[in-house]
Amino acid sequence: MNAQVPIELGALATEELIDYIVSRFHTGHREQLPELIRLSRRVEHAHAGHARCPEGLADELEAHLQEVESHMLKEEQVLFPMLSRGMNAPAQGPISVMMFEHDQHIDAVERIHRLTHDLILPDDACNTWQRLYEGLAHYAQELTQHIHLENNVLFAQASQAVKGAQNA
Repeated sequence: MNAQVPIELGALATEELIDYIVSRFHTGHREQLPELIRLSRRVEHAHAGHARCPEGLADELEAHLQEVESHMLKEEQVLFPMLSRGMNAPAQGPISVMMFEHDQHIDAVERIHRLTHDLILPDDACNTWQRLYEGLAHYAQELTQHIHLENNVLFAQASQAVKGAQNA
């Protein structure tokens, strides 16, 4: 995962970084995924007999939405308040769980890529199918940036604060 994090994000205070993550990524995923599910259902219905139809994609996206929503709620209701309060040591357990779930989200994106033949459209793809694959590509990019920012900036800062406190 080679997502680039703008330098200014790494310099944000923890609360500002959390606000950015929630407003930019959590809100975005909550808007993107239902629309991708809707488009996928339309494509699967309209092109059911097509050899390249991404059969099962809508169900995969539905399951992924449930996982991502549960994950984001745990961050918003448990982990992020801990980090905002500087409770970095007790947050290490929840951080480990979130990082494990991030790996599961990346696995889901890989399954989506398999179902869609790596988002390669057939020559006769309709506008809905094109919008679906464009949306999936954008979502995968956003999710990668989101995970990178949490794992390599927010969670890394919390881990570094714990190490610094142990060495003090």
